[in-house]
Amino acid sequence: MSTVAVTDSSFETDVLKSERPVLVDFWAEWCGPCRQIAPALEQIASELEGAVTVAKIDIEASPMTPSRYGVRGIPTMMLFKDGQMASMKVGAMPKQKILEWLAETGIKATA
Repeated sequence: MSTVAVTDSSFETDVLKSERPVLVDFWAEWCGPCRQIAPALEQIASELEGAVTVAKIDIEASPMTPSRYGVRGIPTMMLFKDGQMASMKVGAMPKQKILEWLAETGIKATA
């Protein structure tokens, strides 16, 4: 499974009402570090399929949601569980660090 595009209008349904945890990547087309972590997020979406949904929200196209959650810098990754923001990381990081962060929050590959 690949990453899922989310917008201001779909955020509640796709993220807040999701049955499984959702890792939301707040990004923008012009953001170099955002593009740098995109392949890692695609891999994580496949590797952790069934355990977590990886969603991406373009802050330019959907400015209301980042504003609501106080996103100040990008990339910002927020983990939502049961409709609540459970954890947040700001800045680009290697795939392994993202996986370690997710493991700390109880999300691991179901293989």
